[in-house]
Amino acid sequence: MSFKTYINTLRRKITRGLTKNIGNNKWTENSNSKIEFKQILISRPNHRLGNLLMITPLVQEINTVFPDCKIDLFVKGGLAPVIFKNYSSVQDYIILPRKPFKELIRYCMVWYKIKRKKYDLVINIDQGSSSGRLSTQFANANFKSFGELNDDIVQQYPDYTHMAKYPVYEFRYYLEKFGLPTRKSEVPTINMKLSNQEVENAKLILNRIVPDNKKTIAIFTFATGAKCYCVDWWDTFYEKLKAAFPDYNIVEILPVENVSQINFKAPSFYSKDVREIAAFIANTSLFIGADSGIMHLACASQTTVLGLFHITNPEKYKPYGNNSLAIDTKTTHADAIITLIKTRLT
Repeated sequence: MSFKTYINTLRRKITRGLTKNIGNNKWTENSNSKIEFKQILISRPNHRLGNLLMITPLVQEINTVFPDCKIDLFVKGGLAPVIFKNYSSVQDYIILPRKPFKELIRYCMVWYKIKRKKYDLVINIDQGSSSGRLSTQFANANFKSFGELNDDIVQQYPDYTHMAKYPVYEFRYYLEKFGLPTRKSEVPTINMKLSNQEVENAKLILNRIVPDNKKTIAIFTFATGAKCYCVDWWDTFYEKLKAAFPDYNIVEILPVENVSQINFKAPSFYSKDVREIAAFIANTSLFIGADSGIMHLACASQTTVLGLFHITNPEKYKPYGNNSLAIDTKTTHADAIITLIKTRLT
């Protein structure tokens, strides 16, 4: 572990220790009141693609229950405005600098911006986020949710651990306390809300890479750290995939690092534009890749996704909806994965 990594890990431990007891959910049960949220702040001060994409189900849920509600997002980095480009309900982005000590004035202005606006509701997505808890406590709002684990939700929903689903379940739970009708529909899928034009443009790109008389399977062979499968694993799997599906194109989606675990044996697509990548995947029949931001982006494209897990907890991050599936590769060998793929392509 490098000294920089050690310091960052230590800093996170200290701040979490200092903030873990901050705030209590601020709700008042009143079944006789008519609740109408007009301004909501969602706090997810994180810059990672997957974590930001997993906010989209909650935003969709809010849009359904309160169609006229405007939403502000407290985030990090520059991806959120790209992800939520076609969400008309998202009004403002309050962006926390990734290096606050180097941008101290901007850092202070962010907290001022949170405090000066009046919200009906503030929702913290991740109870383990120090900045998330602080922002929820700091915000000027009638009602506050700090993302605490709720025993009623745990007992009612076996999939409550999923990072995209729990905030929706929590939102529904507290609305019931206000006397709103119980919502039992499926949690919305992760969704980029790609435009028809974006999908059509990406289709032209795909057709330049592989023949358009075949359907296409997309693979993503990269992932960060220990989540990345080794070259030998991908080499073996890729050969089996080609043999099992000769009537399909196989295209590799390349990461921003422009590396390939199969040594660029397959036709490939490279882009730094996450909306273009999602639109490209939307034109394929199936996406296969390890748990990563690109896996969640594939889910957001509404394509069927087979997520490969061997390190992270699939119950927390697995793809869902659109006939998607999480595969534990510690217990599922390559031939069995090929069989599962066949069930998704028929």
